[in-house]
Amino acid sequence: MLKLNHIVSEKIWGYELWKASTHPNGCQKELLDFAGGDYPLLVKVIQADDVLSVQVHPDDIKARELEGCRGKTECWYILDAKEDSRLIYGMNGNYSEEEIKDSVRNNSLEERVNSVPVSSGDFAYIPAGTVHAIGSGIRLLEIQQSSDITYRLYDWGRGRECHLDKAVCCIKNLEAQKIVQFGNKFDCPYFSLEKLSTKEKDSLTIECHENDGPLSTALIFVLDGEGTINGENAGKEDIFAFKSGESIQTQGKLVLMKIIPYSCKS
Repeated sequence: MLKLNHIVSEKIWGYELWKASTHPNGCQKELLDFAGGDYPLLVKVIQADDVLSVQVHPDDIKARELEGCRGKTECWYILDAKEDSRLIYGMNGNYSEEEIKDSVRNNSLEERVNSVPVSSGDFAYIPAGTVHAIGSGIRLLEIQQSSDITYRLYDWGRGRECHLDKAVCCIKNLEAQKIVQFGNKFDCPYFSLEKLSTKEKDSLTIECHENDGPLSTALIFVLDGEGTINGENAGKEDIFAFKSGESIQTQGKLVLMKIIPYSCKS
């Protein structure tokens, strides 16, 4: 077991805590060594004190074509949200590339996107190619492919570089899934999530989907509660790495998110 220390990334809209990362832009060497190489996932806690840019990430094919690296599919678990907090989540219709570019140029993009209210415990799956933005007053857990590619469509006049041509060519008019409270499990081609609640004393066994290498490393993120995990203090937003087959002994009542990487065959 390895308890990880996060890396802080300050932003003009708030900050990110890179909780588990072997990405070159924020690498935890201890995780790199523990996993035995490049870990395919990047886990963050994002604090949005102001709205983020409206953006899109490329899929694996577009990312290899444009940047020579993996794409970025991600998901969000809302940890906390102020009243009336919202996400931009997908387009509200099928628009041509030129229609999208025109709406950016004439500041009417908001008319073409879905704005969705959220609250603590809500979950959003964001496949690569989905137009999205985090609204102000939201703190969330983000699980994503280990990629740092963001193409900004629109940045609310803050003067940062936007990437209109690249962003538009990556947009897929995917039908956004409904944002609902997270259930017990979620699976996609890149990762598996499972929410667990422990008793005063409990034991678990980590099972991954590969026998060796980075894919044999799972993560446990503490959503809530206080206690210990294998004798280490465990509190809200702590994260631990485990090898497949490793046993976990917990004390205290904890709400955990188990995160297991998949090898995408698509």
